Amino acid sequence: MEAAIRAFMTFLDVERGASRETIRGYRSDLRQFLSFVNETRPAGAAPLSPDDVDPMTIRGYLAWLDRKKEKKSSLARKLAALRSLYRFLAREGHVKLSPAAEVRTPKQPQYLPRVLSKDDANALMEFPEGEGLPALRDRAILETLYSTGARVSELVGMNLDDLNLSDGLVRLRGKGRKERIVPIGAVAVEAIKEYHVALTPHASRFTLHEEREKPVFLNNRGGRLTARSVERLVAQYSSRLAGGRVSPHALRHSFATHLLDEGADLRAIQEMLGHASLGTTQKYTHLATDHLMEVYDKAHPRAGRGSSHQTSERSKEQR
Repeated sequence: MEAAIRAFMTFLDVERGASRETIRGYRSDLRQFLSFVNETRPAGAAPLSPDDVDPMTIRGYLAWLDRKKEKKSSLARKLAALRSLYRFLAREGHVKLSPAAEVRTPKQPQYLPRVLSKDDANALMEFPEGEGLPALRDRAILETLYSTGARVSELVGMNLDDLNLSDGLVRLRGKGRKERIVPIGAVAVEAIKEYHVALTPHASRFTLHEEREKPVFLNNRGGRLTARSVERLVAQYSSRLAGGRVSPHALRHSFATHLLDEGADLRAIQEMLGHASLGTTQKYTHLATDHLMEVYDKAHPRAGRGSSHQTSERSKEQR
């Protein structure tokens, strides 16, 4: 099983072009499963083989995670990692059937994604105060996340040659290393410029771990900033908002919702977000219901304020 996981990691990296964050997540999930199974096996048993795993083993693992109060989304992700591993092993001829295929995905709770109001989004951008290097960097990170709708993995993967600041464009590498070009707003452009101007006098004390790639955002040692670090700084600043902490992904949701509120085309939003399916993007449409009802009331000569207002109120109750 150890060798199977290593081979799968190589496949994800070399053939699928998965990001480092994706590979790290798969490795962590699969090794947790391996550790669980090994702890339940008799002492002195032979090393675990992929064929030793059956559906009952996987169900036992999910039950163990559930007893640990892990989220349903976490259980679903870890089951998906096992399914992906066994699909790979089946293609390579190492197993005939996938034990994970017979295990049902835990039912997921339905919830609306957290979206910042425009006022809260503007306030968040201003929270990194001062002209010191950390504040300038953090301001540039927040502005870039909100301006481009980038995933956190795409943001930390950005290199200087991905930026075309004069034309207001940035190249992002999404899932499977698929590239797309998206606009970046003038405020974010200026924030990045100010950060790199302040960075120049300190360049000599940085030992860059990735000199060829020249990351846009650096940690205190001069290396590429990690997704975990970005998550921490977004949580830190957003904790000052009335609604509490948010994740970097909330800025991506807010980017899409605010564009939709202002009349942007859904397919254009899909391209900017890098969604393969329009259906994935459509989940943002119901978030703009109140705005659409307001526009309808004002613009349609036969709207009648009562009916649309009631629809809006029902929408709030459903939320």
